[in-house]
Amino acid sequence: MAERKAQMLSGNEACALAAVAAGCRFFAGYPITPSSEIGEVLSYLLPRNGGRFIQMEDEIASMGAIIGASLCGVKSLTATSGPGFSLKQENIGYAAMAEIPCVIVNVMRGGPSTGVPTQPAQADFQQARWGRHGDHPIIVIAPATVTGAYELTVRAFNLSEKYRTPVVLLLDEVVGHMREKVEITAPEDLEVVNREKPGMPPEEYLPYSHSGTDLNPMPAFGDGYRYHVTGLAHDETGFPTNNTREIDLQYRRLNRKLHRYRDDILQVRKMETDDARIGIVAYGSTARTARHTVKAARSEGIPVGLLQPVTVWPFPDEEIRDFGKQVSHLIVPEMSLGQFAREVERVAGCHAEIVRVNRVDGEPITPKEIITAVREVA
Repeated sequence: MAERKAQMLSGNEACALAAVAAGCRFFAGYPITPSSEIGEVLSYLLPRNGGRFIQMEDEIASMGAIIGASLCGVKSLTATSGPGFSLKQENIGYAAMAEIPCVIVNVMRGGPSTGVPTQPAQADFQQARWGRHGDHPIIVIAPATVTGAYELTVRAFNLSEKYRTPVVLLLDEVVGHMREKVEITAPEDLEVVNREKPGMPPEEYLPYSHSGTDLNPMPAFGDGYRYHVTGLAHDETGFPTNNTREIDLQYRRLNRKLHRYRDDILQVRKMETDDARIGIVAYGSTARTARHTVKAARSEGIPVGLLQPVTVWPFPDEEIRDFGKQVSHLIVPEMSLGQFAREVERVAGCHAEIVRVNRVDGEPITPKEIITAVREVA
């Protein structure tokens, strides 16, 4: 193993550095607080690493540009927040339908509309999954630390390339702007996944085959494999179709492929869960607060444990359901009015009482707020 290099970084800076380490060579975006530093750092790094940076005229064009770059074989990234994420939704749906790898960073802030641009929130949780129309899956992963922002940016690119899907990296303003010591993994020690290229001759290639693994190889434009790309329902060749059987096969495969590989995609972290009688379920920067709370509660003799979803979509139904069966209460702190808690209640509400701890004033949730809820049910 090469020596790990320690740096003081913000979450946004870590995200930019990790993108380059993962092989990203194209960024298109539009500045928006609190994500602007990602584009700023990449405007310096990409040209020095054989890549390209473009500041687009808006967020819609930014998403379209990274789709085009990805089709040409280049790992591509855009970053935004709040209103910009809303504008990207239609093209994210296009990328999902056409199975085009790309990574979208959303550094969450208060909303709706312009909201609170410089303060944290976690109210884009449901939008990250359901912001587009139609039936389709998506991968969303949420770091809680600056180190996590680095590691999970690399993972976001790996998942996107492996499963031919857009991946959303869901930071919040706290993670994006706080600075921590990060030990950077040497590039030669990183696991970097590149999309599978076709192994058959061009005349035999089907870009959207319904058979086999549900995952199809993807050539770059210019590799000699000509195929059609569209947001319309399409057959195995990529051409639009009104054939009901072909449409059904396409939609079912599109939705099946992430479920089929759930065990590879899903990540959760646990703390003191083995003997817990009261549970906390939290993600993002709120999980940091929850970890402190677990230590404080344990020092008082209260058996509390934490389950932290790192992959938040697909939602870790089984893991949270099993945790709910073990404990009497599940405390769900979040910087929104219950978007995350509704999912926890959906899967575990019949096993444990769900206790919500919500904050939407632009300030992070404190350990005091969570431990007060713990004491009330202990």
